Amino acid sequence: MSGTLYIIGTPIGNLGDITLRALETLKMVDAVYAEDTRVSGKLLARYEIKKPFYSFREAAPTGKVDFILRKIKESLEAGENLAYLSDAGTPGVSDPGSYLVGQIAAAGYTVVPIPGPSALASLLSVGGLPTMRPLFVGFLPKKKGHQTLMQRLAKGLREEICDGIVFYESPERICSLLQEIIDWKLPLQAVVGREMTKQFEEVMRGTPEDLLNDLKARKSIKGEISLLICHNP
Repeated sequence: MSGTLYIIGTPIGNLGDITLRALETLKMVDAVYAEDTRVSGKLLARYEIKKPFYSFREAAPTGKVDFILRKIKESLEAGENLAYLSDAGTPGVSDPGSYLVGQIAAAGYTVVPIPGPSALASLLSVGGLPTMRPLFVGFLPKKKGHQTLMQRLAKGLREEICDGIVFYESPERICSLLQEIIDWKLPLQAVVGREMTKQFEEVMRGTPEDLLNDLKARKSIKGEISLLICHNP
């Protein structure tokens, strides 16, 4: 009987956010694969989980990816249960993991999700905006396709195809993104989540203009950022 690959959601900052089911699964599996063993190793060490531990980076050279993929399939075929972790959050959601899942599922093996923390869900939960049909964009393309996508997103809000949009953005680019949104000239409210679940977590609310002025007034902007925009309620 072949084994199972478990796709495990992990904390986006606070290591205490790991679920009981995720811990039970990590303790049960025969081996763990991770986007970056240096990052995920801190989580395993925190909970004293000692397992065979391997790196699987989808961005690695094709030959190396194929080699590790064959190793994973051989382990599953031998009946071993495996886990895969991305650096933070849920694999496959603005994170590596979709290629691995696609290959393993296509080969006929069982893939099981172990849900966990998400910056998307965290921001929506504290946003306080009436978003019933939010569109999750994640990270925008930096160059090719950027302007075209932004035009389509603005159209989606104008035509009420969606009532809100969630972006992930770097601290270096958040101001330029807010300015692009301001240029849509739509009546919007916005929420910025910075360093969600971490020690210096911050949630900012206001119009895109308010948030841009606040951020521009700072000497520096640090941390991982998520942004929610919504029609004025």
